[in-house]
Amino acid sequence: MLKPVPETASIAAGAAAALGASSCCVLPLVLVSAGLGGTWIAQLRALEQFQWLFIGLAAAAFVYAFYRLYLRPAPCAPGAACAAPATRRRQRIAFWVTLVCAKAVLLAPYYVPYLLG
Repeated sequence: MLKPVPETASIAAGAAAALGASSCCVLPLVLVSAGLGGTWIAQLRALEQFQWLFIGLAAAAFVYAFYRLYLRPAPCAPGAACAAPATRRRQRIAFWVTLVCAKAVLLAPYYVPYLLG
């Protein structure tokens, strides 16, 4: 089995932490919009007290991913898949797309009320 590179793992951790930070606000809205309902969705509000912890974890994961992608890339053996410039480019694109999406999810409680009017 292939071992995930630190950049990919930290990008995924940042996205997961951002989803956890927004689970009290955005996740119930998405689930209700998808037609799922029930009292269990209201229990997601209990995660609101951990929102700042999740935001901190997301920020730390994205900072680490930026460090590994731009400041100190992992050494790669010649001929390995990670040695190809296209691989590093795809990782950087995934980093920025995930970062922008995570920021949109984290900031949703502030702009969604204005959109819903």
